[in-house]
Amino acid sequence: MKLLVTGGAGYVGAVVTRLLIDAGHEVVVIDDLSRNDAAQVPDGAELITERVQDVAKILTPQARFDGVFHFAGLISAGESMAEPLLHWDNNTRASLALLTAMHDADCRRLIFSSTAACYGEPSELPLTEGAQTNPVNTYGATKLAVDHAITTVTRASKLGAVSMRYFNVAGAHVNADGSMIGERHDPETHLIPLALDVVAGKRAAFRLFGDDYPTPDGTCIRDYIHVTDLAEAHLNALDGCLPGEHRIFNLGSGTGFSNLQVVEAIREVTGHPLPVEITPRRPGDPAALYASSDRARTELGWTPSRESLHRIVGDAWTFYQSRG
Repeated sequence: MKLLVTGGAGYVGAVVTRLLIDAGHEVVVIDDLSRNDAAQVPDGAELITERVQDVAKILTPQARFDGVFHFAGLISAGESMAEPLLHWDNNTRASLALLTAMHDADCRRLIFSSTAACYGEPSELPLTEGAQTNPVNTYGATKLAVDHAITTVTRASKLGAVSMRYFNVAGAHVNADGSMIGERHDPETHLIPLALDVVAGKRAAFRLFGDDYPTPDGTCIRDYIHVTDLAEAHLNALDGCLPGEHRIFNLGSGTGFSNLQVVEAIREVTGHPLPVEITPRRPGDPAALYASSDRARTELGWTPSRESLHRIVGDAWTFYQSRG
């Protein structure tokens, strides 16, 4: 197939691009590189430096794309509250431009990188796809708006779409030649790479927000999924795009890990001390968030094989060290 990957120079987008190429697909990446690095785009993919808002220049009837993987967008919940218009533009308006271009080009498969932030405060644990959606930040609201738009478009057309909702993606993908694709966010906001900065001596201590939650060790419980497992689920979804249907899948561990469990895993994997600074809770942080992936396992035939926290941390550490 000929496939378009938006945000293919990003963390998850680059891994999915690699797997698509390995599977024999023709891949075109569109990324404005405002927050990503062109070096992340795997060999074999064509890179077009463009905003998704202008995707109609690339996604034309003449180009004959068979499908789109849509990863482009801003991901910082904190930033979304400080600069909401920026996120509505980059996440929602850009996605509407993509849906319009797909309609005009008669491109009928869409896999969308949504988020578990659509759910907000959990109404059940583990979260299922039927849980109430009530995002508590602008980031989640922008993604949920896109999901709503996709649902209405599929009902009125032959578009088949799959939305993937997930929490914390971590680890690194190992390519056939031994090279790796991992997290390279700037600025970095994710727990594992921030903690690895402390291990490497780039930060004095790891800041842990709150240790008085109603959880077994007092710290927040969150979902972690290996980036390769996540990417493989997206490839499975390509065949799960059914004309006229919008299907939503959660991708998670089913149990989650506490912040202190992650810290201890990092200490064990790296063999280095990891000093922790306890700070007050952040407003709006639920005690526990983790998702059931039963539907994805049953309906997409997805079988994650890298669920060990030590495997996730170990791959992240190997990638971190490879960058010097």
